[in-house]
Amino acid sequence: MANVSPELLEILRCPYCVSGATRQPGDDPGRLTLHKDTWLLCQTCARKYPIKEGIPIMLIEEGDKWAAVKAEDLPVPPPAA
Repeated sequence: MANVSPELLEILRCPYCVSGATRQPGDDPGRLTLHKDTWLLCQTCARKYPIKEGIPIMLIEEGDKWAAVKAEDLPVPPPAA
């Protein structure tokens, strides 16, 4: 299981939603919620970021891979590769 502290969850944001040309509107875009202790789900866009071995994989490409998958269908634990 992942151990994402509430403090870390408070500061992490979806890199797509807060980056230059793709920055989303609003005061605080890209907020993430913890799902099944193994995924971070962006509340602004559909991207989902796996947590592998306790480390959030916050790459836009990784979030893109899971964007079309419903939260309830995400594998637990996330695949290793």
